[in-house]
Amino acid sequence: MSMRSALLALALLALTPLPGLAQGSGAEPEQRLIVRFRPQADSVRAKALAARATRSEARDVAQTRATALGLRRGHSLTAGRSLDERTHVIFARGRDAAALARQLAADPEVELAVVDQRRRHTATLPNDPLFGGAAVNPEGTSGGVATRVIDQWYLKAPSSTPGQVVSSINAPAAWDISTGSSSVVVAVLDTGVRKDHPDLADKIVGGYDFIGYDPNGAAASSIELAVANDSDGADADASDPGDWVSQTDINGGKLGTGCTSDDIGNSSWHGTRVSGLIGASSNNGLGMAGVAWGVRLLPVRVLGKCGGYDSDIMAGMRWAAGIDLPGVPTNPNKAKVLNLSLGGTGACDTTGTGKLYRETIAAVNAAGSSIVVAAGNSAGLAVGMPGNCPGVITVTALRHVGTKVGFSSIGTEVTIAAPGGNCINVGVGQPCLYPMISTTNSGAQGPVANDNAYTGSGASVGTSFSAPVVSGIVALMASVRPSLTPSEITTLLKRTARPFVTSGGGSSDDPTPPQCKAPTATEQLECYCTTSTCGAGMVDAAAALAAVQALNGATVSIAATPATGLKAGDTVSLASTITGLGAGRSIASYAWSVVDGGGIVSGAASGGSTATASFVPSGAGSFTARVLMTDDLGFTYAQQLTVSVAAAASTGSPSSSGGGGGGGGAASAGWLLLILLAALALPRGSVRRGAAGNQRR
Repeated sequence: MSMRSALLALALLALTPLPGLAQGSGAEPEQRLIVRFRPQADSVRAKALAARATRSEARDVAQTRATALGLRRGHSLTAGRSLDERTHVIFARGRDAAALARQLAADPEVELAVVDQRRRHTATLPNDPLFGGAAVNPEGTSGGVATRVIDQWYLKAPSSTPGQVVSSINAPAAWDISTGSSSVVVAVLDTGVRKDHPDLADKIVGGYDFIGYDPNGAAASSIELAVANDSDGADADASDPGDWVSQTDINGGKLGTGCTSDDIGNSSWHGTRVSGLIGASSNNGLGMAGVAWGVRLLPVRVLGKCGGYDSDIMAGMRWAAGIDLPGVPTNPNKAKVLNLSLGGTGACDTTGTGKLYRETIAAVNAAGSSIVVAAGNSAGLAVGMPGNCPGVITVTALRHVGTKVGFSSIGTEVTIAAPGGNCINVGVGQPCLYPMISTTNSGAQGPVANDNAYTGSGASVGTSFSAPVVSGIVALMASVRPSLTPSEITTLLKRTARPFVTSGGGSSDDPTPPQCKAPTATEQLECYCTTSTCGAGMVDAAAALAAVQALNGATVSIAATPATGLKAGDTVSLASTITGLGAGRSIASYAWSVVDGGGIVSGAASGGSTATASFVPSGAGSFTARVLMTDDLGFTYAQQLTVSVAAAASTGSPSSSGGGGGGGGAASAGWLLLILLAALALPRGSVRRGAAGNQRR
């Protein structure tokens, strides 16, 4: 085939769609992407697309670019509509859309490639009865007492009218982005959980009970067994047996000196209530909706009768994050989020217990797990431990109208504020109007089996129920971008929080509440939050997930120079670029590393902290380099590239042997071999054509 014929065939191929999709079948393509080519790309410069091109002209140009791109990346691609002169819809079958988008985005001619996603006209609303529909049920009166049909008000879209429900988290808009991934695990460090609750049964994965651990495998002490209340010590059963405390328990001293008559009461089912808020099964026509109903829950039992010990809590934190503990089975379900709706008094200083909590928190964060902690219920006093430790997300509680709930602790250690429930009605037997509805058990002491119970209009309020709301949001964020670090999650929660209200609060007890002040020894009940007392603002699930989704829109590419033909000893330059970075953002730093040196590269020869780095491979093979970009807000973006290296070219030259005499001498065997090979390589057809020509002449 002549060169001209070959070029013509290639041009025809470029105009012919590859058999990735059946043309004219009417079937919806399996995957849709939007691809924008760079202005200086060869395929763009070769044939420009006019904004007023006809349908056929646009189709031909777009398909030529798609076919060439597919040939370079090893995929069969078909072009659809053109959005502008360089941007086209691309179809492909049988591949993961997100993975394909990342691969196409790495092509040097591509400026960006994203999944062509569906958008809907309404927010995702679950059909769980207690959710109650899109709007918050209104208040009314009956016999002079305020009433309201109870619903999950705290999940709904917030009102912009002061005095209405303004602190709700806007979960439906967040659910349009994600309802949670089953690969994300949230650990609930609490009293255990009722695994047989119908709204939780399919959400639980693994678990461990840390109460009453004995290193020798012997029975725990009598006090520990009494606290555990399950007739055994630490084991893999994190079920909640109940944590009721009776006068008999106190009189007999069986629970130790840390338990007093103030602890007397029925079982709280606290861990079950916290678990339901985070991830109750949803859209199942049953009960309630969890914030992150697609994630899984890991019960870690650290609280029993009269609470739990610091050592059990710290051990549970490490185990939940996938950190091995001597004498305890490895956790196969590492948690991305740890919820601690617990706490106590004390400063988180650098000595004593504070030091131990600091070290535990640092280890958990280093393992990639975020820790969400309740601020505490000290009525406006300072945050307790571990909520006052660095490295955790501390949550204070808001009333439905956005003011601080009277019971909630405050202080500079608070990260964010979330709904915590408030009743309005305070009379005996009157319903609580804005409780934090959740799963529970109706047993006063021991559990009722398979009990489909919910807290309803009971006074289910507290920062214990603000924290799991935030834990659910963090789990949704991790579902959208699994690589998020604890510090990135905290930054996003703060940056996307809504401002605190300055009006609309008040009650019959205090119609004009003051502004919250720094905590002292004096209680502060309802007050208007500030960023120095209640965190960065009111948490906003939808805004947080939108911000995470924007991070996913950024694509890092690496281009090698030379792109091919690299030999051992040569210098290769790797240039990194990023597209789709958020508006007003910039890259603050670069860090190159060698993921796999292949025995030929150990690090960058130069430019290891710049956009472009140089590497000098010492031999043939391949190596993989990675660039980590950090933007001005501390968010990171990474990409890696594998570079193939050929052996270095031979530098020796053939030599002549022996000889003497002026210019005589025998040719070496190497020269003779080269001459023979050259002769054999001569095109015999050309010789024959020359002979025929001589005959014609």
